[in-house]
Amino acid sequence: MSLPHAILTALLEKPSSGLELTRRFDRSIGYFWSATHQQIYRELGKLEAGGFIRTLPAEQPARGQKKSYEVLPAGRAELARWTAAAQDPRTMRDPLLLRLRAAAVVGTAGLEADLRRHLELHRRQLAEYREIEQRDFPPDRDAPQDRLRHLVLRAGIDLETFWTQWLTHALAEFGELPGEGGTAADAVR
Repeated sequence: MSLPHAILTALLEKPSSGLELTRRFDRSIGYFWSATHQQIYRELGKLEAGGFIRTLPAEQPARGQKKSYEVLPAGRAELARWTAAAQDPRTMRDPLLLRLRAAAVVGTAGLEADLRRHLELHRRQLAEYREIEQRDFPPDRDAPQDRLRHLVLRAGIDLETFWTQWLTHALAEFGELPGEGGTAADAVR
């Protein structure tokens, strides 16, 4: 996925200004594809220069008025092309997992507390996703667009469920390791 495609998606859902896009990213798309305010504005300029979007005409021209954007046919075609193209799954790169691997040779000092912190963060994110699901996807909301958006949310729910279960298991394993600062190699000696 790329930021231009995330922006095209958001603009096809609803023409918006850069500020509105930033807010929408914070509330929805940003859960799985984050971007800063500056990145969004920079990309809007590139998309406009590339002929994928255009600035909507202002109802009354005024200095300092925020620009709103909409997707042009070329932008819709690019998004459709990208959506249909095959992509390989991304390789997972997680610093926490690498730190656990390193702990096997240098010791576990400080790691258990960070595992607990991660567990709390994932529990909070899971609770937030479940609130969104309750609010935005009642059982009778089953239009194709809603079903696809719900599928994306379910991916987030399932991923957070995985992390909370895995971190709970990891903390149980930590409880069986030798004292703080030991290594896995020390445990088998």
